[in-house]
Amino acid sequence: MNKATAGTFSTSEKDAQPREPLWPPLVAMLAVGGLYAGLPLSLQGGAPRWLLVSIVAVLLVLILISHRSGNHSVGRLLGYVVNSIVTVAMIFSLVLLLMDVTEHQISPERLLRSAAALWISNFLVFAAWYWRLDAGGPHERARTVGHTDGAFLFPQMTMPPEAKIAAGEHNWEPHFVDYLFLAFNTSTAFSPTDVPVLSRWAKILMMVQAMISLLVLALLAGRAVNIL
Repeated sequence: MNKATAGTFSTSEKDAQPREPLWPPLVAMLAVGGLYAGLPLSLQGGAPRWLLVSIVAVLLVLILISHRSGNHSVGRLLGYVVNSIVTVAMIFSLVLLLMDVTEHQISPERLLRSAAALWISNFLVFAAWYWRLDAGGPHERARTVGHTDGAFLFPQMTMPPEAKIAAGEHNWEPHFVDYLFLAFNTSTAFSPTDVPVLSRWAKILMMVQAMISLLVLALLAGRAVNIL
């Protein structure tokens, strides 16, 4: 089996297939760290603004190094760690935002900026979770040609073989953007829209994501009513 190169996943079974780039989920995690740094200090529990984004950056560098060396088990573990850290930080900030709103200690402008940052962070974080957990994760998905089984039933998985060949999708597999689209729909429509959810763990994660999104939007709506 070939080693995974930096920024891609590759195996001997798929040398002739398109390789999934690693940079989109890494950029998403850095974006979450940047959004968190832009939150008011009162929503960061008094921690320095640079703390989370620095931790995320260090872990992402270690993930790249582990993939370059072919140590995918370490890369997978570090991926779980960075996802968990940003998830806990996001939920922690949301709780603090709820407390500030109920105590009327936040201005409309700060509320709008903070809620927008947390809403965007929400679907970026859960897109990373879906990408990392579905069908054993990106490295496991890369070991098979095509994608026929997983926690989500993407439309391409339901196409007849002849239709897949005609559409050039016979070796299709989900990339990060597919999970990003799924997470975005969950945060906006509170449902996976065109991608049915098959796994129980995925259903639980989607319920958590939809609840976070609903809370953020409810905060904005409630504040707007008070202003009017």
